[in-house]
Amino acid sequence: MQTKILQYRIIITPDRQTGTDKEVYTAFCPLLGIADDGDTIEEALQNIKGAIEEYVEVLAEDGEVIQIDHPERDIVTTTQIQAPSNLQYA
Repeated sequence: MQTKILQYRIIITPDRQTGTDKEVYTAFCPLLGIADDGDTIEEALQNIKGAIEEYVEVLAEDGEVIQIDHPERDIVTTTQIQAPSNLQYA
């Protein structure tokens, strides 16, 4: 069986686990809309990789088109906005 390496962008952010308020890391794949978490960055990456693999397998079984990232075409940046100073910020 031939295979192909697929590349996906992952955004990792520190987070708090719902219900326990435990510090964790959330990994998000924006192209596929998939997220998972882990106690460490490495665990979050491992978990999201598994979730993406399962998602791609289901798409393949269903004969659906599998989207792939093209990070060489992406521009990643931030922006600033003005917001009222009397709001509470996290």
